Formats: sequence, C-alpha cells, structure tokens
Amino acid sequence: MCQMFAGQDPARYEYVTRRLRLNGQSTSIRLERAFWGILDQMAAKEGTSTPAFLSKLHSEVLEQHGETSNFTSLLRCACTIHLGELDQVPQQDRFAAE
Repeated sequence: MCQMFAGQDPARYEYVTRRLRLNGQSTSIRLERAFWGILDQMAAKEGTSTPAFLSKLHSEVLEQHGETSNFTSLLRCACTIHLGELDQVPQQDRFAAE
C-alpha cells in the first residue's frame, strides 16, 4: 500500500503557483500540480477557463459566507468532492461524458 502513495512521481505533488484574477483582483494561488490538474478538468467540464471557474467559485463563497479565510484549502476540498462524485458515476457513463 505505501508504495502506491510513497512511490508517486514527486512532480505530482510539486507546488505550482499561478497568477490570475479573482473578480478583478490580481492574486496568485499556490497548489500542488495534481490539484491544478483536477481544477483544470473541473473548469473544462463547466466549459470555461480555470481562472474564470475559480473566480466564479470565489464569488459564490463570498456570497454564501462573506469571506474566504483559506481559499487554497477550499480548492483542495473541492477537488476531493469532485473526485468523490466521479467515483459515483458508472464507468461507461464516465467515458461517454468525456
């Protein structure tokens, strides 16, 4: 079991910083490369760019909670929710959607 986790390519968990605008504000977000890949997939599924997807998500969080104390943690958790939803989709349906 440990080999599956410990043996992964270090590039997968390397930090990557992307500069973008969240609702008009220039900022940078630093996440592990694997999470950026998931966010890119989520944005593509929504038919938008990753910066536009993140900006919309940020707006929705502000609307619901009034602040975002740790947006990068929220993004990581959103990725895990997304992956959990993928686990619920039957295999044949998952490939049909792609």
